[in-house]
Amino acid sequence: MPASLAIAFVVGTRPNFPKVAPMLAALRDHPSVRPILVHTGQHYDAELSAMFFEDLGISQPDWMLGVGSGSHAGQTAKVMVEFERRCLEDRPDAIVVVGDVNSTVACALVGSKLLIPVVHVEAGLRSRDRTMPEEINRLVTDVLSDRLYTHCSEAVDNLEAEGIPRGRICAVGNVMIDSLLRVRSKATVPPSLPAELLPARGFGMVTLHRPALVDQVQRMRPMLDALAEISTDLPLFYPVHPRAMAKMAEFGLISTDNEDDGLVRYAGSQLRLCRPIRYQEFLWLLDNSRLVITDSGGIQEETTALGVPCLTVRENTERAVTIDQGTNELIGLDPDDLKAAVRRVLSSAMPTHERIPPQWDGHAGARIIADLLPWLESRA
Repeated sequence: MPASLAIAFVVGTRPNFPKVAPMLAALRDHPSVRPILVHTGQHYDAELSAMFFEDLGISQPDWMLGVGSGSHAGQTAKVMVEFERRCLEDRPDAIVVVGDVNSTVACALVGSKLLIPVVHVEAGLRSRDRTMPEEINRLVTDVLSDRLYTHCSEAVDNLEAEGIPRGRICAVGNVMIDSLLRVRSKATVPPSLPAELLPARGFGMVTLHRPALVDQVQRMRPMLDALAEISTDLPLFYPVHPRAMAKMAEFGLISTDNEDDGLVRYAGSQLRLCRPIRYQEFLWLLDNSRLVITDSGGIQEETTALGVPCLTVRENTERAVTIDQGTNELIGLDPDDLKAAVRRVLSSAMPTHERIPPQWDGHAGARIIADLLPWLESRA
């Protein structure tokens, strides 16, 4: 193996951090390899990013691209320009991209055109919904990637059905679950949420952030009203993405002037909105919730690993394995359907946690590095 082997690991949004952390940890046993942590700045909050790095044991990024927000085209273009510039200055031997955000596809495009091997972690996920920007990013990234690491058998099937040669695909498990299992023992009660508000299994958690929901007041208002109604039976905590919080304020749905110790009550209900919290605290809420209501992809997986019922407020999901083998249920966007599903979950006993997909065992990052380094050596 070349002594100067350098591998660029790209993160663009907060959910990317737990995906790269296990691979970076596995590389500590390979001092001849130089990891380059690239933060594109697609989503960036200095304080929150610092907390994520600390919780996950990640060093500060080597390359900060600082692209910021923008339209899909504008943001993707900015990432490509800045990432290409850095790659030409300090050419890595491989580029590892994770997930399905704009930074993922942008850096895959740059690597492919510079003839640098592109590696995709979380390859093969499909929602079959091309109105989702993430689905376009997944399709393009997988076509461009030279090595594709999958976290379930369904993802392997998807790639083979699309003509990706089996020899480019390697099933390794779920890197998100690696981070979850490692950080779980350190998870603590969020200081912004008083302990008396958090009886054991006596609360639920909400994470809704997708533009299809939060960018339209005619959808967001009925959903918040439904959550407020649900909260009469089960207090709900909702760490709100800054962009979603701004939309709610813009629509006149909340007033942050009434914020009390970091919490905003919606319409006087037991639905409490708070600003984003650190990863350890977020995991504590997930692990101790009676149920979780989300439109996030990663949280569908984390609740499956934790054995917590998950109700996904979407019409489709790229994580069907969490329905087939996990604790997830696809609800759709109708608030009445959500309320009915919550009533059904609350009337049932907590599920016995016996269905976890294969290789979701905390060792996916190590399996990736164990395959990636010999693969790169074989190409030298």
